[in-house]
Amino acid sequence: MSDTDSTSQSDTLRTPIVAVLGHVDHGKTSLLDKVRGSAVSEGEAGAITQHIGATAVPLDTVSQMAGSLVNPDDFDLPGLLFIDTPGHHSFSTLRSRGGALADIAILVVDVNDGFQPQTEEAIDILKRTGTPFIVAANKVDTTPGWNPQQGEPIQKSLESQSSRAKSKLDESLYELIGQLSDRGFSSDFYWRVQNFQKNIGVVPVSAMTGEGIPDLLGVLMGLSQRYMKDEMAIDVAGPGYGTVLEVKEERGFGATLDVVLYDGTIHAGDTIVVGGANEPIVTEVRALLQPRPNAEIRTEKRFDKVDEVGAAAGVKIAAPDLEDAMAGAPVRVVGDRDVDEVIREVEAELADIEVTTEEEGVVVKADTLGSLEAMANALQEAEVPILRAEVGDIAPRDVAVASTAREPEHEVILGFNVDVLSNAQDELDTSDVKLFDDDVIYQLIEEYEEYVDEMKRAQQETILDKIVRPCRFRILEDHVFRQNNPAVVGVEIMSGTIKNNMNVVKWEDGEPNRVGQLSGIQEQGEDVSSARAGSRVSVAIDGPTVGRQIDEGDELWIEVPEKHAKILEQELRDDIPVDELEALSGYLDKHRRRDPFWGK
Repeated sequence: MSDTDSTSQSDTLRTPIVAVLGHVDHGKTSLLDKVRGSAVSEGEAGAITQHIGATAVPLDTVSQMAGSLVNPDDFDLPGLLFIDTPGHHSFSTLRSRGGALADIAILVVDVNDGFQPQTEEAIDILKRTGTPFIVAANKVDTTPGWNPQQGEPIQKSLESQSSRAKSKLDESLYELIGQLSDRGFSSDFYWRVQNFQKNIGVVPVSAMTGEGIPDLLGVLMGLSQRYMKDEMAIDVAGPGYGTVLEVKEERGFGATLDVVLYDGTIHAGDTIVVGGANEPIVTEVRALLQPRPNAEIRTEKRFDKVDEVGAAAGVKIAAPDLEDAMAGAPVRVVGDRDVDEVIREVEAELADIEVTTEEEGVVVKADTLGSLEAMANALQEAEVPILRAEVGDIAPRDVAVASTAREPEHEVILGFNVDVLSNAQDELDTSDVKLFDDDVIYQLIEEYEEYVDEMKRAQQETILDKIVRPCRFRILEDHVFRQNNPAVVGVEIMSGTIKNNMNVVKWEDGEPNRVGQLSGIQEQGEDVSSARAGSRVSVAIDGPTVGRQIDEGDELWIEVPEKHAKILEQELRDDIPVDELEALSGYLDKHRRRDPFWGK
């Protein structure tokens, strides 16, 4: 696929864009390196083109690597374009006109390791964006007793394996198929899949030996040709449409954009509109840059200038005023359209990604618009309100905004895949703002939720310490040690917790009468400040005289103020023991017989 062949034909098929996702060390990069390496070792001059953030593998090379699995005469598509921006495991959320930027994805899973946090996250993203995918079950060569067959299709390789190695691999693969099933995906070995729209194909591969790579390429080509041909039809001569992968400083060029172009053509000198942090940026392309062939990558001049690039391709754009451009934002060539119309288009696409913010909530920072959107969706599901959400590293003003939160649990910054600027770190060190940062979205949210739970638990404990707790107790017969000043009696605690210095009531004729105040509790001769249900203790009560206001066998209650009863019933009922809840219910029942709205 040449970067310069722009035909006048209106509909040309572009290369499908393939995203490679998976957990950190499951072999995403080595798989791509193997594809690239095999292509180079096939000895084709210019077998592959290294683009910016992407690798184009033309159909002839795919066919050579896949052998009999890909006959070039069966395909109209020009090849495959792999997006390979390391560190962008969030890049599958990069968008093209509201859809996912990738047409198809490979989910790389270590066959021995199964699903890991980033695998889960990739699956969530694929589900949400509706991106079709296949699973590359990598590292089959690590199966005990495996006999490597360099570069062979996987079924041929399996024929050369011992029955022990085969059954060991089968076991791992079926476990993987089970894990996919648990997440709502029906899957099977790719050669058994009849309908790829209903079932996920699992392709066993080894990035080390190249086994299964022919199959992987064959399945990608087959799926793209069969199900995506219509989406691949583009107007090559039309204005270019792309998505920013990364904003990078380059010596001699200033801020540049690494862009994946998915429609049309872009020329040096074109006016473009790019999504920016504050508003769309209108600028003119100074240079379009492609990496030099691999052999020359070490030379000082790392890029070649090209006059134009047609979709689908990765390209670096050098232009003025790109400092505020955002990863994940749209790039549009204005062409012969009205520039305001294109600005409106870019604004509309950015508005699609706008995160709903509240008056009160947490501050969210993420590396790309796509990951910001993924974060916002995940927080919404977790019912966490967002005060501000932006792309970029954590800056002092983020700390300032977070510190204005009214609720302590919102005095928080959640950072996904971003750095903390040094002056912001100073602010964090001297403020109450808490920073959570991670490069797995759901782990980030889990850490935050655990923090909030812990904080709420601590708050509840403080409230519980200050609140009067219910207790029902009975004066034991033959246990009067002193009649008054204070009355000292033995009691059995029926339910709840008895605490010192609380008021005591006795119910008579449906009315609560305060009979005195606890001034001491002794358990087995030792002074204690409280005692729980089931205990027998002696208590001193200031106020009553035994035989008058209280008597042996009487049922007494700790007096709970109405406001406290309401808090206990409505907010803390999950935090108090069952017997205390029983005492509370009994106490409320007695009050509500005389006043149905008491404590409500």
